[in-house]
Amino acid sequence: MLQPDDLNRPLGLAPSAPGQWRRYARFVVAGVVIAGFGAGAAVLQHLVTSAPPAKNEAHVAIVHQAPPPMKPLVALPVSADATGSIAPVGIRQAQSQVSFEHGVKVVRKSAAGSGALIIHVPQHIGVQLTPAPDPRLVESSRFGPLPKMADNGDRPAAIYARPLVRTPGLPPNAPRIAIIVGGMGLNVITTRNAMAQLPGAVTFGFAPYGPDLQAQVNRARADGHEVLLQLPMEPFDYAHNNPGPHTLLTSASLTQRVDDLHWLMGRFTGYVGLETFLGAQFTAHAEVMEPLLQEASERGLDFADDGTSPQSTVTQLSLAVGLPARRADIVLDANPDPVAIRARLQQLVALARSNHTVLASASALPSTIRVLVDFCRSLKAQGIALVPFTSVTFGGHAPLAAKR
Repeated sequence: MLQPDDLNRPLGLAPSAPGQWRRYARFVVAGVVIAGFGAGAAVLQHLVTSAPPAKNEAHVAIVHQAPPPMKPLVALPVSADATGSIAPVGIRQAQSQVSFEHGVKVVRKSAAGSGALIIHVPQHIGVQLTPAPDPRLVESSRFGPLPKMADNGDRPAAIYARPLVRTPGLPPNAPRIAIIVGGMGLNVITTRNAMAQLPGAVTFGFAPYGPDLQAQVNRARADGHEVLLQLPMEPFDYAHNNPGPHTLLTSASLTQRVDDLHWLMGRFTGYVGLETFLGAQFTAHAEVMEPLLQEASERGLDFADDGTSPQSTVTQLSLAVGLPARRADIVLDANPDPVAIRARLQQLVALARSNHTVLASASALPSTIRVLVDFCRSLKAQGIALVPFTSVTFGGHAPLAAKR
């Protein structure tokens, strides 16, 4: 469980002054605001414990090669239950017992434990990302490790990027869609579900306040997802709507803003760039945005504008400082109703066919994830490639992967 000290503990360093724990809850509520809620409520996933098997009952294990999944599943902390099957601690399904360990899926046909065990061994076919942190790309600071360009000019955005892989059966010039799902890391169950279900080409934006952030980021990157660090920025109704500790404020001094930025950047490593979170007030002021974008450029990062503020200055300022950046063309779940999200996705497809490349932003809400899973599966049939964020930035740096 996240402790009060954790909000102010830089990655790899001893804790400093106690954090502002109560403000963490505000960021969780604020994460729901992205999806169009004025006052959010936590979305809970209820997990039901299955009944144990009958005594002395014999079981047959059937082992076969499963079809390749959309992406490899990541191992979670596990324990053996009374049946001897392996499952994440505290998680059982009502109708069938499903567990994951190093991608192996075990299904018991009935809740009572009768019937055969079916063990699926997935074919681990995926894109591997460069391990993080790369020592050449790390600057030590009192806030933790910060990203930097290597002495030879290598950029974190390029080294940590997901290689751009051509979708089999699609032409090289097929329309491209990139999707960023933000708010990752705050709700561990929702984050795990997103990682288990969404293909690796979907980019994840991690908030800086979640528990065990580096472990969650490592898990996402192991599954092939590019990762962005979300920067909490001042909204128009601050402090009534407070994104969280170390929010970037227009009223702060330059020194304070730099300290806050470095604290945020030191929360974890391996990200390809930064992404706005809220920030309608902050992103509208060029005098505070330009130094931030300049530093991102000098550190070899890319930048994503989540598209929620029409007054944002990110696009024009990023060009001025030579920063690879992109503003989201469509916010998918400003209205979180699944019907509305599907309508926005139809618009996204039409825009991709007319503009060739598009970027969409979304929130890590369970309803959004469910709709996105079906949408991502449908893209190849629609003649559209799903690509990582770095491949659609202006001046993107995603290398083309060698044919396997």
